[in-house]
Amino acid sequence: MIRAAALLPLLAFAAACQQPATAAERIVRAPAPTVRSNEAGGLKTAIFAGGCFWGVEGVFSHVPGVTSAVSGYHGGLKGNANYERVSAGHTLHAEAVRVTYDPAKVRYDQLLRIFFSVVADPTQLNYQGPDRGKQYRSALVPTSAEQRKVASAYLAQLSKSGLWDTPIVTRIEKYKRFYSAERYHQDFMEKNPRHPYILRWDAPKVAGLKKLFPGLYKAGFTPN
Repeated sequence: MIRAAALLPLLAFAAACQQPATAAERIVRAPAPTVRSNEAGGLKTAIFAGGCFWGVEGVFSHVPGVTSAVSGYHGGLKGNANYERVSAGHTLHAEAVRVTYDPAKVRYDQLLRIFFSVVADPTQLNYQGPDRGKQYRSALVPTSAEQRKVASAYLAQLSKSGLWDTPIVTRIEKYKRFYSAERYHQDFMEKNPRHPYILRWDAPKVAGLKKLFPGLYKAGFTPN
């Protein structure tokens, strides 16, 4: 008999981040932010929710200056911050990624541009690509007043850009405690490059990063 604990990694292949799909997500060149971030004093963190966390983590792990990208859950309680409950839509969490970065090498506003160019479609309400539910909402979670200012300005800029045909629905959420996801979700793209979901949905995002922003792309994957 297989122990229940041994089955946990297998559940990742049978739950969400697995839905059938018919069309690829759109890669766009979001405009350069008009408000640049000004952060000093060492490493900073920011949280991004943009659908299944495998791809969000995968893209940011290829950005120079990012020292860590951790998949996890944000917006709910500790007691139900687990993949089975969150992916079933039974909590207030969003699948999210906590990005730690060196602002001397990559600015927060540059991370925002990457996010909206190749990671998340800001017009999709409570879903991203094939994944449906509030747990897959797109959201920005600033961890400082500077990040909030820059994020607010950029969302307003995107709304006026005319780049999308429908309204921007990505929201800024107040920071709550971030809970790291289970170990088998961490560095998932690096460990499972031939996984069907990764090939279909997330590898094109990394390819889009390399194509659109070669100066903000590195071939190596930064593990968390």
